[in-house]
Amino acid sequence: MASNKVGEVSAKERLLMAGGRVFRSGGFGGAGIDGLARAAGLTSGAFYSSFDSKAEAFEQVVAAGFIPLLSAIRACQAEHGRRWLDRFVDFYLVERGSVDVCDACLLPTLSIDVARMKDSTRQAYQDQLSEVLDALSAGFRGERNKERALALISILVGAALMTRALPEGELRRALLGAARCAAKQV
Repeated sequence: MASNKVGEVSAKERLLMAGGRVFRSGGFGGAGIDGLARAAGLTSGAFYSSFDSKAEAFEQVVAAGFIPLLSAIRACQAEHGRRWLDRFVDFYLVERGSVDVCDACLLPTLSIDVARMKDSTRQAYQDQLSEVLDALSAGFRGERNKERALALISILVGAALMTRALPEGELRRALLGAARCAAKQV
């Protein structure tokens, strides 16, 4: 049962936060319901009080997983004005690119799992991605803003995915540098 105390996180919120970390780390198949509940410090009964299935929890984790990305885009645009793109690229590839995978962006960590899910999960992903693209588009001046947003997110997510797969070294640094340069030119 969720508490009504101010500042206390509900069981469902705890499950969504823990589920996001668990799914990012091990994918959809990386943990069962007991593991998801345990990661949130709860029981499987608490899980079933919040979700009908692991797939439903995953879908809600996916939808919620876009919030930090949207917040970062909007913050960079508000704080850095015309220089938002440079700041956002560095934030995404350098600052967020160095965090543990369980805390990383949803796009490079869970997209392949979303592709294997039912239509409602894929639709939730599309809806949230559309919001991200709208936010990115709003930051560009001139024409073809949507195309520029699509190119930017493709470069960033592809680079984030590939650099995570590489060990530290020359190739990883070169890929990261090339992606940063290309993304800033969008």
